[in-house]
Amino acid sequence: MDKNSIIGIVLIGLILILFSVLNQPSREEIEAARERQDSLEMVRQQQLEEEAREIIREDIEEETPLVDPEEDILPGLREQFGVFAESATGEEENYIIENEKIRLTISSRGGRPWAVELKEYQTWDSLPLMLFEGEDNEFGLNFFARNRSISTNELFFTPLPEDVAPAVEEGQSLAMRLYAGENSYIEYVYLLAPGSYMVDFSINLVGMDDIIGAGTSFLDLRWEANVPGQEKNRDNENNYSSINYKFLGDDVDKLSERADSDQEDLRTRLKWVAFKQQFFSSVLIADDNFINAMISQQRLDEGPYIRNYLADLRIPYENMPEETIPFKFYFGPNHFNTLRNYSLQYEAGKDYYLDMEKMVPLGWGIFGWLNRFMVIPVFNFLENYIANYGIIILLLTIFIKILLFPLTYKSYVSTSKMRVLKPQIDELNEKIPKDKAMERQQATMALYKRAGVNPMGGCLPMLIQFPILIALFRFFPTSFELRQEGFLWATDLSTYDSIFSLPFTIPFYGDHVSLFTLLMCISTVIYTRMNSQMTASSSQMPGMQTMMYMMPVMLLFIFNSFASALSYYYFLTNMITFGQQAIIKSFVSDEDLLRKLNENKKKPVSKSNFQKRLEEMSKKRGVKSPKAKESGKKKKPGSRR
Repeated sequence: MDKNSIIGIVLIGLILILFSVLNQPSREEIEAARERQDSLEMVRQQQLEEEAREIIREDIEEETPLVDPEEDILPGLREQFGVFAESATGEEENYIIENEKIRLTISSRGGRPWAVELKEYQTWDSLPLMLFEGEDNEFGLNFFARNRSISTNELFFTPLPEDVAPAVEEGQSLAMRLYAGENSYIEYVYLLAPGSYMVDFSINLVGMDDIIGAGTSFLDLRWEANVPGQEKNRDNENNYSSINYKFLGDDVDKLSERADSDQEDLRTRLKWVAFKQQFFSSVLIADDNFINAMISQQRLDEGPYIRNYLADLRIPYENMPEETIPFKFYFGPNHFNTLRNYSLQYEAGKDYYLDMEKMVPLGWGIFGWLNRFMVIPVFNFLENYIANYGIIILLLTIFIKILLFPLTYKSYVSTSKMRVLKPQIDELNEKIPKDKAMERQQATMALYKRAGVNPMGGCLPMLIQFPILIALFRFFPTSFELRQEGFLWATDLSTYDSIFSLPFTIPFYGDHVSLFTLLMCISTVIYTRMNSQMTASSSQMPGMQTMMYMMPVMLLFIFNSFASALSYYYFLTNMITFGQQAIIKSFVSDEDLLRKLNENKKKPVSKSNFQKRLEEMSKKRGVKSPKAKESGKKKKPGSRR
């Protein structure tokens, strides 16, 4: 290519570039063109949507579905549920069986207990008392059927007609079947007798041996429930709520009541598992046993529920053509005698104990024995004649104080003896310097011994009374009898009494003022003051005295949200103690006590058998007594140094 051709091509390119630049549309023209294009697209989209709506309207009018639902849904359900595919769809319906005490609602979805109402009771704000209710609850079997994981809680059960359902002479029954074919099904049967809190529940498996794997020796039963709050004091109710369970042939145990969450992997056989609240429980009892269980609970601080309970239970399964696995439900109050009676009925003719009454926390060891064999019998006896529980607590307190009067008398006399000896003790302390505290103590103890005074005589009776105080500390907050029973200004003796609501919350105290707690603390201060005036060593232990006065202040914070029955009892105890001390003081004279003590000091101090044996052993070893040593140190008259 020659030089002229190259120059010509370059000039043509420059001309084209110049032409395109000169003819390029402005920004406004580009925006206008874009808007026109968007408008065209919008019109086209609207036309397509209108055509689609028209097609749908025509389909509806002609009532001809685009696809056959049976052909579209069932293949997917059969892939997921296998022989249970036809039970995977349905409409949930509720069925009710009831008696005078409970109303049990059973759902067709899962055949499970959907709600339980206790007819005789209400919540603290007068609403129906529901142990649990709603879709958040779960109860069903989990197993593998022909390599498919099946959960009966997701499937629909069919109620049996009355002429086919199990006959019951008295009460009501309901049978629900989950079909897995023409002659194969899982059946739940509920039987509720008149006037009973106990529901007979059985799982019947018919023709399931070919569906469930031949090597299967157990089935998993999952039970979960959100339990609503029933009581006025949510925190206190939560502190007495937890999952309780009984080992087969062993004791009753529970998850932590104080922890926000807790779980336990129980690898031994169980008899029953209970979703327990402060005053009510739902208990699932195995007629045979649960092989093992995984249980957990979660504390809920907001909303209508106080706890989430979950129990994964493993039940024995023999893989027979027809098999029945019997259980029982207990839906009712945590009333000691009621639970005890049901346990005795169930245990008749069997070699194990149900022990459901142990869900009531009466305390361990001696505290539980005192509540079970002394407090509860007296309380129940008084219930037969007196309807007012405030009066019953008053009479119970009087009974206990009369029973303990000999100890109170001994304690008062011992304290009086120390008081009348206080001037003599002060004289000893003046003779002995303050820096010789050990010598002061020895001199004081020697004086007590010569006068025949036991310095522990006033403390030991109080220590003997201490188990009763602790036992009642456990009894009153969990006593079902006191629930929603009022006395004076207290509307419910099982929770705190409030005479004034604060517009704010005081840490560790609360947002209310409990009058029974105030009266208890004031009477405790008076009692402490009286005792400090009677104690000989009050001036020697100022720190102890301060601590004794701090105790009522601490109790004011601790008891403000406790059961008002407990504060009321402690207040009565203090007031009756004042009366007993006034009676004792009227016939116990300080002058007579002092005269008797001075006479005791003139008598030779008797040695105990233990002290005599020690001295005899010392003589055999050649060890001199302290008195012999002192006499040996004294020189005879005229002896040389």
